[in-house]
Amino acid sequence: MIWGRYNVLTIFAVESQKLIKVLIIEDEVSLLDVLQKKLEKEGYQVFAAYDGEEGLRQMEAVKPDVVLLDIVMPRINGMEVLQKMQQSESMSQIPVLIISNSGGPIEIDRALKLGAKDYIIKTEFDPQEVLEKMAKILAK
Repeated sequence: MIWGRYNVLTIFAVESQKLIKVLIIEDEVSLLDVLQKKLEKEGYQVFAAYDGEEGLRQMEAVKPDVVLLDIVMPRINGMEVLQKMQQSESMSQIPVLIISNSGGPIEIDRALKLGAKDYIIKTEFDPQEVLEKMAKILAK
């Protein structure tokens, strides 16, 4: 059966696609806005939190497929978020991509040991790189 340009299989495939949920935890509003617009344009379902405390609440509520996490934030910083995620059965399996200006080797190593899958330095930030690294993380 064909309706306009779409057949039943196409309609079923489109309706059954699961949107990938991305939670961005970032206190820099302009960066969060750029990421959110880019990801939504690419078809992701995006949720935002402006600090680690709100990010943890959203993680529990939303159950994202991946988290983009800043390190330096008010209330609860990114390292504390990673620690709390590791202590939670429901959050420990959520992959995390760090996007931060705190890019010293010691901090990167610590974030990776706490479960982050990859790291991007904000000063070298490119939204396309975020998409590429997210795709690699989600493919695993």
